[in-house]
Amino acid sequence: MTRTCLVTGAGRGIGRGTAIALAGRGYRLVLTARSADELAETDALCGGGTLTIPADITDPGTPERIFTAAQDRFGPVGILVANAGTGMSASLAKTTDDDWQRMLEVNLTAPFRCVRRAVPAMVERGFGRIVVLGSVASRQGAPYIAAYAAAKHGVLGLVRSAAAELARTGVTVNAVCPGFVDTPMTQASVDTIVARTGRDPEQARAALEAQQPMRRLIEVDEVVRAILFCLDSPGITGQGINVDGGTVQA
Repeated sequence: MTRTCLVTGAGRGIGRGTAIALAGRGYRLVLTARSADELAETDALCGGGTLTIPADITDPGTPERIFTAAQDRFGPVGILVANAGTGMSASLAKTTDDDWQRMLEVNLTAPFRCVRRAVPAMVERGFGRIVVLGSVASRQGAPYIAAYAAAKHGVLGLVRSAAAELARTGVTVNAVCPGFVDTPMTQASVDTIVARTGRDPEQARAALEAQQPMRRLIEVDEVVRAILFCLDSPGITGQGINVDGGTVQA
């Protein structure tokens, strides 16, 4: 059976890599991200024929709009990869209420709304695969990322509770928790280090690589493989799959 797959944050990075991999399997794809231009590039890399919906995933009405459009075009969503997310770095004292709320909205509340919207049709059909992108920050705290880490810790709570509730329905819910991945998001971290410390970009990148025992950034394809593993594994649910070069041994 050809599944309908929704990937959020599909304009670049892990979301784009996931979309390309799913297109290679012949799935019907619904892709969303903020940038219409980036979505168009992803669509082209997928061979065309995807349903692209530029949208702000933090808008409370966005999930309903996307899932309804997917249903109308392809049928009910059977696979959800809730990948959209963003990060920030600030000391506790300089983390504003707006910073805190933004991290929760993008990284936790938006995935929750998508999962909530996806579940009824999946349960009705007796099949569903949900993967939410967590982070190494879902597993451990670090300086200057309190808001981001709190949101990503929450992702694991969402995934575990949803998996327990849905265990007998044919719907699995898992998280994939990457370390520093070679994506535009990590490049933004490099840029922040350069701006705040005066290091050159190579030094900043090396500092991030050094935080992972493998002493390199994770490749997008390595994260995508973990996502596909979750989709292909009906007996695995409620798990957080680390793809972090050995940073957290769980």
